[in-house]
Amino acid sequence: MICLGIEGTAHTVGVGIVQDTAPVILANVSRMYAPVSGGIHPRDAANHHAAVVVDVLRQALDEAQMDVEDVDVLGFSMGPGLGPCLRTVATAARSLALYTCKPLVGVNHCIAHLEIGRKMTEARDPVLLYVSGGNTQVIAFLNGRYRVFGETLDIGIGNCLDKFGRELGMSFPAGPAIEGKAREGRCYLPLPYSVKGMDVAFSGILTAALAKREEASLPDLCFSLQETCFAMLTEVTERAMAHTGKSEVLLGGGVAANRRLQDMVASMAAARGAASFCPPRSLLVDNGAMIAWTALLMHRHGLTTPVEESHIRQNFRTDEVAVTWRS
Repeated sequence: MICLGIEGTAHTVGVGIVQDTAPVILANVSRMYAPVSGGIHPRDAANHHAAVVVDVLRQALDEAQMDVEDVDVLGFSMGPGLGPCLRTVATAARSLALYTCKPLVGVNHCIAHLEIGRKMTEARDPVLLYVSGGNTQVIAFLNGRYRVFGETLDIGIGNCLDKFGRELGMSFPAGPAIEGKAREGRCYLPLPYSVKGMDVAFSGILTAALAKREEASLPDLCFSLQETCFAMLTEVTERAMAHTGKSEVLLGGGVAANRRLQDMVASMAAARGAASFCPPRSLLVDNGAMIAWTALLMHRHGLTTPVEESHIRQNFRTDEVAVTWRS
């Protein structure tokens, strides 16, 4: 069975094509909206997606060496995300479903990160540390659903890094530039360590880091921001592993491409006698393959989305989905 998935929750529009036999991923093509200045404007990002989605679709079909009629199932990112962006890709998915008369499946974006990670690594029942621009959650499967054991109380870790970088003249997304500068840092600057039970908060750390920009070097600022934020994320992830008794941790989301975060989580897992997994960068960032694979899993277990019920859900919670494809 072959599934085509369309991703478009924020700055990236992607089309992935997967099948339930090896090789799983037949195509995974994406284009990212990059603002000239400032952060993402939802309407501008949606206009970008509308302008390029057909080309991305054609490129994915060419890469998979097939026609759209060869696809058995269509998936799309239903949420959470930016409303205008979600509506654009939902419209594209509905149009394809009506044109091809193929079933449609609306996918939770956060769960898709977890499922593609489980499929493309050896992780089977992990705690997921999901870190991206708009989302920061610690997720694990329990009693038929993916439960959120901890999350950000204000902004996502990716937004924190991007806001910091924007104030210091870095291009979007700022995470890779901050990571590079952090490697040059030699002095740790004390910043607020904001862990509240199982949850984290980043806005105060961001404010404190920016307040020190006149008295510290850029490498030291980047180093200190990374160390503080990533230590917080590692702590709450370890606490979730202890609470659930799980012996695997999986990274997901664009910020998980940061090698320092990968190393910190891997060291924590090793100290617990647990295993740490991280898929390739192309599957960490937002992509269509993760949507397609999750839609395929859902369709196998009888879950489809009628076109007339395929409304987007900007605040689609991870724990709202009944995960019937896992026992």
